[in-house]
Amino acid sequence: MTFALPLRLALAGLAASFSLAAAAQSTAYPNKPIRVVVPFAAGSTTDIIARAITDKMAASLGQQLVVDNRAGASGTIGQQAVATAAPDGYTVMIHSSSHTVSPWTFAKLPFDTVADFAGVTPIASLPNALVISPQKNIKSLQQLLTAARAKPGSFNFASAGQGSATHLNAEKFRLAARIEATNIPFKGSAEAVGEVMAGRVDYYFSPIAPVLGQIKEGQLIALAVGSPKRSAALPDVPTTAEAGVPGSEFNFWIGMMVPAKTPRDIVNRLHEEVAKALASPEVKDRFTRLGADAWTLPPEQFDAYIRQEINANQALVKAAGLTAQQ
Repeated sequence: MTFALPLRLALAGLAASFSLAAAAQSTAYPNKPIRVVVPFAAGSTTDIIARAITDKMAASLGQQLVVDNRAGASGTIGQQAVATAAPDGYTVMIHSSSHTVSPWTFAKLPFDTVADFAGVTPIASLPNALVISPQKNIKSLQQLLTAARAKPGSFNFASAGQGSATHLNAEKFRLAARIEATNIPFKGSAEAVGEVMAGRVDYYFSPIAPVLGQIKEGQLIALAVGSPKRSAALPDVPTTAEAGVPGSEFNFWIGMMVPAKTPRDIVNRLHEEVAKALASPEVKDRFTRLGADAWTLPPEQFDAYIRQEINANQALVKAAGLTAQQ
């Protein structure tokens, strides 16, 4: 009993020391470079947006943000790398809306899309443009639909991987348009764009950034955009709904996430830094040139939006009759 009070004092002192150390660590964040995992190849739309935002964040945070491209398996390789990383704020992920598709297009994942991640904020929404080669001699969405319906099953479309957001956009369009078309999956957007330009694949719902130059140079024709509203980068191109296919809208977004259990003060700090970067004239100008619309939500609201998207994509995958990959 005589040692009870000294022991309590010692334990209290130890707890206080741990609290001070944790506070000091949090206050000092970041005190080393931050790894930014992008689950797609360099040059992809997600990669381009990631580099645009991280360049500005690095200057504000006073630390490097090092982009680590972990491409493959429709983004799930990069997702796993983040899900299993230490939740200390030094590993973040910049991913697309494909994050909310993978639970339904893979039979088994080595991570839980909801439980293993915490949302920081969306960064941008980017319309997908339905592009086709001039070789196809199709100048409008209605001409595409007429041709596809005249020869059911003869058309195909590219995607940046089975189960990717570009694939789901095309499937939603196919269902709404009531046409038959076959998905031709590629490892990334660059390959998909190349095959469509060559005329070997009929069309592709591509993020605007990788095809804006080719559209302006006449190497590709944009028949429509798959988003709910027109793109400022292609103001004369109608949405798929405006062009006669209501119910085909698909929101393609890119956002930042971290491993679950990352301290909330660090999550909030990252959110603030993203918002600050998006407000800068340099990033605004770059996003305009990429056809991207800046978009932020508080972390808790982004988590809720991700859950809603996962539920919506479950229904879409089922309606499209897609088989989960083993």
